[in-house]
Amino acid sequence: MKTELLDKVESKSFKKDTPYFEIGDTVEVACRIKEGDKERIQVFSGTVIARKGRGINSTFTVRRIVAGEGVERVFPVHSPNITDIKATRSGKTRRAKLYYLRERTGKATKLAQEHSEHTVAR
Repeated sequence: MKTELLDKVESKSFKKDTPYFEIGDTVEVACRIKEGDKERIQVFSGTVIARKGRGINSTFTVRRIVAGEGVERVFPVHSPNITDIKATRSGKTRRAKLYYLRERTGKATKLAQEHSEHTVAR
């Protein structure tokens, strides 16, 4: 009863056009950044290493390497500040959380490309 009521209230804030992406996919996330009275869009691209939550609380974590340092950002899927999520490459994985990539550097962070039906249909 309680979750049904919450789902009904939360459904008004859902984004209608959330794209399909999985763990291991390389994505480009376009974020709206406000600096003073100016607004710009910044693209953060990297590998999706985790997805959490359900409904309005669902988030995903994107990791990339910048100047030899690992950078991770957690994005809410239904945030109004996220303008676009574009999956550029699909990676083959065998687990739900790719936290093991944190210990890897260089080419070891690359995942094997997945060749299946759903990658073409994106």
